[in-house]
Amino acid sequence: MDSIPFNPWAFLKREVASATPNSKPTGKGPLYMGFDLSTQQLKGLCVDSDLKLVYEAKVDFDGDLKKYGIEKGVLTNPAEKEIFAPPAMWLEAVNLVLDRLREQGLDFSRVKGLSGAGMQHGTVFWSQEAEGLLARLDGKKSLVEQLAHQGTESPNGAFAHPMSPNWQDASTQLQCDEFDAHLGDAQTLADITGSKAHHRFSGPQIMRYRTKYPEHYDKTARISLVSAFLASVFLGKFAPMDISDVTGMNLWDVDKGCWNEELLELTVGSQMGVGGLKQRLGHVPESGGDSFGTISPYFVTRYGFPASCKIIPFTGDNPSTILALPLRPSDAMVSLGTSTTFLMSTSVWRPDPAYHFMNHPTTAGLYMFMLCYKNGGLAREQIRDQLPTTTKNSWDNFNATALSTSPLSQSSEAADMRLGLYFPRPEIVPNLHAGQWRYSYSPTTGDLQAQTPDILPDDARNILESQFLSLRLRSSSLVTSTPHPTKSGITLPPQPRRVYLVGGGSANPAIAEICGQVLGGVEGVYKLDIGGNACALGSAYKAVWACERQAGQTFEELIGARWDESKFVKKVAEGYREGVFERYGQAMKGFEQMEELVLRENGVAVGTKTGGIVIEVK
Repeated sequence: MDSIPFNPWAFLKREVASATPNSKPTGKGPLYMGFDLSTQQLKGLCVDSDLKLVYEAKVDFDGDLKKYGIEKGVLTNPAEKEIFAPPAMWLEAVNLVLDRLREQGLDFSRVKGLSGAGMQHGTVFWSQEAEGLLARLDGKKSLVEQLAHQGTESPNGAFAHPMSPNWQDASTQLQCDEFDAHLGDAQTLADITGSKAHHRFSGPQIMRYRTKYPEHYDKTARISLVSAFLASVFLGKFAPMDISDVTGMNLWDVDKGCWNEELLELTVGSQMGVGGLKQRLGHVPESGGDSFGTISPYFVTRYGFPASCKIIPFTGDNPSTILALPLRPSDAMVSLGTSTTFLMSTSVWRPDPAYHFMNHPTTAGLYMFMLCYKNGGLAREQIRDQLPTTTKNSWDNFNATALSTSPLSQSSEAADMRLGLYFPRPEIVPNLHAGQWRYSYSPTTGDLQAQTPDILPDDARNILESQFLSLRLRSSSLVTSTPHPTKSGITLPPQPRRVYLVGGGSANPAIAEICGQVLGGVEGVYKLDIGGNACALGSAYKAVWACERQAGQTFEELIGARWDESKFVKKVAEGYREGVFERYGQAMKGFEQMEELVLRENGVAVGTKTGGIVIEVK
């Protein structure tokens, strides 16, 4: 499974406990809908103008639509490392989730606008008949019987290819190699598109699709990301791809705001085919908040939506999830689950092969920075279970040991620092095989010395320091200095404004405490509990903003004014500690040096870009 890319927000949505209030609406004010089409479910919900959740329903693919032969929402072809899903199943889910909302009493005539999200990087291939079929939908029939079934009027149905590659697909290694090399190297590709090549990204996927299914490609009228697919269904015609979601394709030139001609030529195989591919991909509007148009008459007839209901751009699940919390620039979100994910909203553009940069889904001039690790909770549990204790698998013992150990295991500020890497499974940042490594680092001389691999009580603290130092190292160029909140004339070192913790590890007080010491946080460390509907809520909030904003009013301004922080956010630790934060700044230099040393000793370095070294294991 380590070869399959991890979707951090799929974990976030699964792990965060649901605590969002749900009660029937009062009055007759406008409602706004948000949808979340994920690997295993379709969720639909409604909020009112005050962002209060009033209706929610879901369709579980394995439970409700097992007839498609899926398991955990997908079909697999292990021989070619293919993982995919049938769009026909998603069409059936749309009707089913709306039926369930109607059964709850939702008055669709009150819905003023809707938006949604789809799992990022999934690709849907529409047929030449598709747009005509979307325009002629009969409200008395289901979507699947009109769009997914072949007939005399639509011999191919609405899909040129019956399957959509899923984000877990790992069949495109050859294509990824070509993408990384085509512009020079992986760093150049990241500089232009925001990411190095990844198996799941649509550029490599389309390239493989064109060569494996050339007849299908010839019959393809439009290529949609999953988010644009779902928007097209509600719009009744092909919907554009969203300005944020499109940056998960390895095809979009983020700086120039257009398709990259060289990458399109690589994808399609010739300069002559570039125009056809552009036509299939369509125009990408710059705004994430301007309406695509009004809802398809199908939904007006079948469910009673008002004909004026606006379709707001649908985006990817990752961008939509950050909209469930009105993150301000320099705020950081850390998902502490089986894996570790770090997310920031930032105005700084510094892409790197080790992480992802995407356009912000609502706010021009901001970017979404995302850093993903395979190792998180498993690494912490591994150390927990190796500590000497009379209570097996005891977090209480782990926490007490971690908090009683001095920062970096130093007996004094001049003493050597104890550093380590803890990877129970192969890691991608840095690219290393499984293992544990421990070193002492002298902050005065810069010397590193290998230490015994034996487990010590200090490892309880060192594992947490290791994970947070890696986050700090790779995000340090994205944060800025700020004035001291209480001391006039004093400027704090660069650090996040706030650090929000989510996922299973967010409830652990020792993790929160050490997180604040390493990462800082001018205003502190907070536990965020926005429920299991984060992605769909973000979509609904986007619809509220798009339909109710004043001229020039940003998403953060409108949602921030209406979002009730007291219900979802709790301060769990202090952030910046004078002296301690600076000491971890010194340790960061040793940590980076340790990573480079371990990489040299455990593989042949073939790239040395900041934030991660790609290696070939001996």
